[in-house]
Amino acid sequence: MKVLLLNGSPHEKGNTYLSLTEISKTLKKDGIESEIFYIGRGPVASCMGCGACSELGRCVFDKDKVNEFVEKMIDADALIAASPVHYAGATGAITSFLGRAFFSGWRSGKNVFRLKPAAAVAVARRAGTSSTLDQINKYFGISQMPIISGRYWNNVHGLTQGEVNQDFEGLQNLRFLAHNMAYFLKCQEAAQKCGILPPEEENVNFTNFVR
Repeated sequence: MKVLLLNGSPHEKGNTYLSLTEISKTLKKDGIESEIFYIGRGPVASCMGCGACSELGRCVFDKDKVNEFVEKMIDADALIAASPVHYAGATGAITSFLGRAFFSGWRSGKNVFRLKPAAAVAVARRAGTSSTLDQINKYFGISQMPIISGRYWNNVHGLTQGEVNQDFEGLQNLRFLAHNMAYFLKCQEAAQKCGILPPEEENVNFTNFVR
């Protein structure tokens, strides 16, 4: 089993990376593989709503890592997305990244994110973490992804590189999160071995409020 850890910070090895590293080490102790996926520092285009992904099987933009990420999610069993706090919200880059990834994340009529457990992590100097977590969790909720928690909200604090290591409670909570994620994945695996399969989806009814 494998968890994809999405690093949405412009700083590849900053506090967001260190937070995900803490999660990765804990998952390894629980026998779960993980990979930190860095979105990069280059520009990330926002979704144009063109709908081309439904025909192409991928996002029409190919100058960033969105399509690479979605392909990795096909084989991954879970996702943890982490972002530093910018103006009390997730970074513009990860917002555009997730918007396109989740919109284009369909392969052969199936959503590659569906029923894969997920969690959000926010890293801040001081405040804005709750709104950032809420923002990222919405991608999971609309995609039928069970949201995994720790024993507190998944936020850690630090400004300069390495300061997050002084947030002992924050890092401890990330370990709680990692253990809970590992437990949930093992429960899913056990359920499948017992013949408990994911529910079949109904055809979706779209009801527009303005006609």
